Amino acid sequence: MATSFRNRKAKGSQAERELVKKFWGINWACIRSAGSGSQHYPSPDILVGNGSRRLAIEVKTLSADKKYFSAEEIRGLKYFADKFGAEPWVAVKFQGREWVFLTLEDLEDTGMSKAVSKELAGRRGLSFEELTES
Repeated sequence: MATSFRNRKAKGSQAERELVKKFWGINWACIRSAGSGSQHYPSPDILVGNGSRRLAIEVKTLSADKKYFSAEEIRGLKYFADKFGAEPWVAVKFQGREWVFLTLEDLEDTGMSKAVSKELAGRRGLSFEELTES
C-alpha cells in the first residue's frame, strides 16, 4: 500500500513538472507548490503567470475514465485563487490523451463533489494552446 501511494505521488509530481516545462517553453513563468496536497493551507499544484494572467492549477493524471474532486479540494483551490488574484483551473490528462484544462464551473456537480470525465473534458475542456493563446 505504501508503495502504491509513493507511485501515485511520483506520477503526480512528474505530471506537474511536465506542465511547468510546457509553460516555461512558451515563456510563461511557472512554479510547483511542493507538498500542495499535504499542507494545512490551501495551495494549488502549480502557479502560472505571463504578466497579464495568473493561473492557480490543480493537476491530475488519470488512468480511470472519471475523476472526483472533494468539495474541500475545490473550495481550497477557489479560496487560494481568490486571495492570490489568480484564475482557478483544473488540468487533467487521461491516459493516452493530451492535457485538458477546465474551469471550476466546467466540472460536473455531483451534489457531494465535482467530477470530470473523458467525455466532459472533450466537450468543455481547453487544450494547452487554447488556454494560453490570450
